[in-house]
Amino acid sequence: MADSDENSSLFLIFILTMLALPLVPYTIHRLFQSLTEKKKTIHCRCSECARSGKYRKSIYKRISNFSTCTNLTIVLLWAVMIVLIYYIKLLSSESQPFEPFSILGLEPGASDSEIKKSYRRLSVLYHPDKNPDPEANKYFVEFIAKAYQALTDPISRENYEKYGHPDGRQQGFQMGIALPQFLLNIDGASGSILLLAIVGICILLPLMIAVIYLSRSSKYTGNYVMHHTLYTYFNCIKPSLAPNKVMEVFIKAQEYMEMPVRRTDEEPLQKLFVAVRSELNLDMKNIRTEQAKFWKQHPPLVKMELLIQAHLTRESLVLPPALLKDYRHMLELAPRLLEELMKASILPRNAHGHGWLRPAIGVIELSQNIIQAVPLSARKAVGANSEGSAAFLQLPHFTESTIKKISRKKIRTFQEFCEMSASDRTELLTQIAGLSSAEAQDVELVLEMIPTVTIEVTCETEGEEGIQEGDVVTMYAWVSVRRANGLTGAHPHAPYFPFQKEENYWILLADSASNSVWLSQKVSFMDEATAITAASKAIQETKEALGASVKEINLAVREAIEKVKGGSRLIMGKFQAPGEGTYALTSYCLCDAWIGCDTKSNVKLKVMKRSRAGTRAAYALEESAAAATAEEGIEEEEEEEEEDLDDYESEYSEDEEEDKNIKGKGKAVNGSVSKKGGAQSESDGSGADE
Repeated sequence: MADSDENSSLFLIFILTMLALPLVPYTIHRLFQSLTEKKKTIHCRCSECARSGKYRKSIYKRISNFSTCTNLTIVLLWAVMIVLIYYIKLLSSESQPFEPFSILGLEPGASDSEIKKSYRRLSVLYHPDKNPDPEANKYFVEFIAKAYQALTDPISRENYEKYGHPDGRQQGFQMGIALPQFLLNIDGASGSILLLAIVGICILLPLMIAVIYLSRSSKYTGNYVMHHTLYTYFNCIKPSLAPNKVMEVFIKAQEYMEMPVRRTDEEPLQKLFVAVRSELNLDMKNIRTEQAKFWKQHPPLVKMELLIQAHLTRESLVLPPALLKDYRHMLELAPRLLEELMKASILPRNAHGHGWLRPAIGVIELSQNIIQAVPLSARKAVGANSEGSAAFLQLPHFTESTIKKISRKKIRTFQEFCEMSASDRTELLTQIAGLSSAEAQDVELVLEMIPTVTIEVTCETEGEEGIQEGDVVTMYAWVSVRRANGLTGAHPHAPYFPFQKEENYWILLADSASNSVWLSQKVSFMDEATAITAASKAIQETKEALGASVKEINLAVREAIEKVKGGSRLIMGKFQAPGEGTYALTSYCLCDAWIGCDTKSNVKLKVMKRSRAGTRAAYALEESAAAATAEEGIEEEEEEEEEDLDDYESEYSEDEEEDKNIKGKGKAVNGSVSKKGGAQSESDGSGADE
């Protein structure tokens, strides 16, 4: 029994060691990282966002933030370690070595009289005749009686004093194996348990995980969007799709089609239809016909469009609890569905591998309106305001009447309003627009959050001075974000959107004349460390390809890192140069969360007719082959001349009497050489002319 307990404790010690080796240093690293991490407030601090409650750190949210997969795994492993330590300690206390003196409560080397006296005293306490407790009986028989017998027997006592054990030298050293006992005695029930464990862990568990994964992956993509939704978006997106028609494609997602339409939803949806009817693009002259046509649509389509319009017009407060739950679920799915709709718009469609610009801009505008809860009709130009009132309505406490009041002071565009000084703006809002000082302060806080975006784009062919048709062109775009409050990455002001949303920017290199997107990429400003790594790697690879020195590479990498830390991101992409001509391209930087902060710049791409080989390697190969051919021709010429001269010298040294004849031969030879030279000159001249 003692051997099996020792083997079990050794196995537990082995497991404990394997757990502690990676767990302890990783836990220390996580704690140090959390203590040294700088906590920044990256969300809006206006009163409307504070009332929304999505940034409030309640106990539930704190637990949710802590309850990540990594943290829960660490806590679970520490709990397992604590249980193992306790169990090992328990086994160690149960399997203590046999020490007769300590059992009888004596010091080593006690006399026989002291041993007998202690034995009598303990017998009164633990003897079965004196104490009916079964545990006392067991302790007396297994420990007290055995200890007394070991110390009263002269041979056992001598062995204990010499070797530390009453049985002698052979018990002084034992070896164990760090495996549980049931693995050492595989027979009967232990063998069955082991077989079931091996089958369950090695076969059934992986099979179950594989079945669950395959069943889920067959229905969803990596972005947790249904494959059926991607198929629908791909087929419904058209190159001429107007921005106000993107909504009709967006609500056809399979996730929305599977939402239930209950009978109890009919009356609230009827009321909602009356509230948002002006936003449904219905012909008011034939309102009855249009209304009947609207309600004949598929019920989930009707429900989703009304719920989205309720969000855009900020009428969601009147929704009943059942519809409010569907409304929140609809908004929770919206960001990733819009991202997939954007990808479907810029997916290469035509023969040149270009996407479509017009539907892509419409998707971004719809995303901005959903995040800011602004009606699509607010983008229409009204009077002198060519931009509409959408950008103003994203500010706190702003309504259509507020916009009309400030427009009397010739503030026509959102850009003009932002360029005003803080004091003039506060005076305008408090005295003209009728806002309180606290509400004007909220407006200032939001304006400090709105980003100012700049983009610098260059297109070039690596290692070449110009761009020729068929070249692989590399686009380098530095996108910079500046805010008045000094933040780079932040959550937008979106009090009506009930979930936290990160800003994302889409970089498009497009030809607006042909409605084509040549290059596209999404960028986020939240993770600075990843941006530094990506920019450093891209700059280093580019400089190495151009043959720059180590000093130049390090200098360029340092400059790129400083740019990233200053709020810029490097975007790189490659595309094939089109045919000869000059292309007036436009680089767009579109934000999916803010209205009115998008920017664009003109990019002039001049493509020349191809005059060099398709690749630099082939061009170098042709040059080397031509040089080798020329060198072989020159060597052959020189060898022929040397042979002629050798013949001349041998004939000249043969006999003095034939001097005249030899001279005649020499002249003939010289004449032939001059002809060859003339022929070579003619060929060189023809090559130069070519």
